[in-house]
Amino acid sequence: MQRAAPAALLLALALAACGGGRDRLAADPEPAVAPPSAGASGGFVDDLRRGGHVIAFRHAATDFSMADEARDYADCAHQRNLSAAGRRQATAIGRAFRTLRIPVAGVLASPYCRTRDTARLAFGRATPSADLLSQQGALHGERDLPARLRARLRRRPAASTNTVLVSHNFAIDDAAGVDVAEGEAAVFRPDGSRRGFRLVRTVTAARWTALARAAGATAAESDPGVRVREFSVPAGSHPHDVAPARDGTVWFTAQASGHLGRLDPRTGRTRLVALGQGSAPHGVIVGPDGAPWITDGGLDAIVRVDPRTLRVRRFPLPADRAGANLNTASFDRSGRLWFTGQAGVYGSVDPRSGRVRAYTAPRGPGPYGIATTPGGQVWYASLAGSHIARIDTASGRPTVAQPPTPGQGARRIWPDSHGRLWVSEYNAGRLARYEPRARRWREWRLPGEGSHPYAVYVDDHDTVWLTDFGTDAVVRFDPRTERFTTIRLPTRDAAVRQLLGRPGELWGAESAADKLVVLRTR
Repeated sequence: MQRAAPAALLLALALAACGGGRDRLAADPEPAVAPPSAGASGGFVDDLRRGGHVIAFRHAATDFSMADEARDYADCAHQRNLSAAGRRQATAIGRAFRTLRIPVAGVLASPYCRTRDTARLAFGRATPSADLLSQQGALHGERDLPARLRARLRRRPAASTNTVLVSHNFAIDDAAGVDVAEGEAAVFRPDGSRRGFRLVRTVTAARWTALARAAGATAAESDPGVRVREFSVPAGSHPHDVAPARDGTVWFTAQASGHLGRLDPRTGRTRLVALGQGSAPHGVIVGPDGAPWITDGGLDAIVRVDPRTLRVRRFPLPADRAGANLNTASFDRSGRLWFTGQAGVYGSVDPRSGRVRAYTAPRGPGPYGIATTPGGQVWYASLAGSHIARIDTASGRPTVAQPPTPGQGARRIWPDSHGRLWVSEYNAGRLARYEPRARRWREWRLPGEGSHPYAVYVDDHDTVWLTDFGTDAVVRFDPRTERFTTIRLPTRDAAVRQLLGRPGELWGAESAADKLVVLRTR
């Protein structure tokens, strides 16, 4: 969430579906993400006005109560289409482009109805192109789609203009290794590098509007009891998740460069550990053994790094589970690691035997956040499936618990000390609480217009913390008073996708700003 004066309202790497699996730059030694420019948002917009960019949007917000069951791209009645909010979102993006005077020549869209509708609402036109399909969504046997989209990203626009592509998250992730939320854009510049293009930055739908409004004064903490500090990490890291270690250091996944990073907050120095060719690490946690454990969507493996020797050990998924889009992990009380894969997979790893088991999620794609309660129950949240589920750790069978709001987009989940489960409902803009014993739900709408809560974490005082992509803030919720407090970060549009803490500290990864951030409450 990069937060400075009106001059810096850019950058937000989102994913609704933030998935690690990509067709990774196997032979490309260059970083997937270029460092943010030192200039503020005015400089970024000025660059866009000069042209030369390929702006790859994920389609606007959709109605997840609808399913993709069509056999033809023109059959809109049997596809997941734009919601009313998504139509407003696409229209607002187009209005922002016109206000900012960003020139657009070609507008291409995947042949699905939701991508064509997004392009037409935003830019008034759309040329269908199968090159923008994801391999998972190809209905007619289209082949080599990641390579075809990469070719589009390499293609220079006409002089003094930009090209707009409206595609899908899996397609953009597979081609360029970038997660984008619904309505979010990844801005690329074709260049003469070996790869042929570089990622300049990503911009959420809300940020386009904010840029157009030139909104925001210098951001600061809105709660004087919270002290905020940021730490820069190597440019191009795109840090996704963080995990405070026992020795005071902090591990982080450098998703774009295929490394595990280690920050020493005392010195501000970082060290990177290469995880292997094709790596795209998503989540990281510290296990009972004190080692960092990583969910790596690029490698289709769970990865352990020895904290002393930095030796890397992989636990590959079964061959028939390739492309699981691994997301997050949690250990149960017996010492087994449980993981999620957004492509519709969850599973476990036994660190002693090395055995890896994978299961098919009950409602298809979506498993994202996962956590273990103080009583030993393992629960995951399904973003695309809009539910949470308890995993029977003996049999592996899941039991679904359905939140009251349809299509709410349950993204991440975290328990409090009483075993109650707190869920960030990304699509609905709400925080939810589920009490497993009573099977009772409650929901609270976040403050601010257009909220999209991404991360959720409960600290040692049972205070609930969230990150809100819609309002670009960290939000604290007091369950006793049922009141929210919004906390602005020093860097705008930083895109904090995950939170994890230790007593008195809350850590997050500013994925779009190449920084880690800590909020200290003591």
